[in-house]
Amino acid sequence: MGYLYISLTIVLTVYGQIVLKWRLNLKGSMPEGFLAKLQYFWEIFWDFWVISSFISAFLASFTWIAALTKFDLSFAYPFTSIAFVLVLFLSYYFFAEPLSWQKIAGTFLIVGGIILLAQSK
Repeated sequence: MGYLYISLTIVLTVYGQIVLKWRLNLKGSMPEGFLAKLQYFWEIFWDFWVISSFISAFLASFTWIAALTKFDLSFAYPFTSIAFVLVLFLSYYFFAEPLSWQKIAGTFLIVGGIILLAQSK
């Protein structure tokens, strides 16, 4: 059950990041003036999808709490780096963000570290 909690934490976190970036891309860059920034944040804050990303972050906190009742923090926390891997590839797929060999190599190093860590339990 502990791995399910970690997985849900990762999925909810990644969902929130991808949705937030999607909606911010649609909204455009933050304006310069103070009042314009307030207006920008007001509009972003009330966007249904942005609200759903906040909710996913809130729910991720609960699944993370549940995960920490099953595992040591030093064991569980590195698994959250899987979110980096998912965000990297989903950002490439959904937003056409560039993929460099350095990003891919770093991702493989993260995955290798997670595999080593998982075997240490």
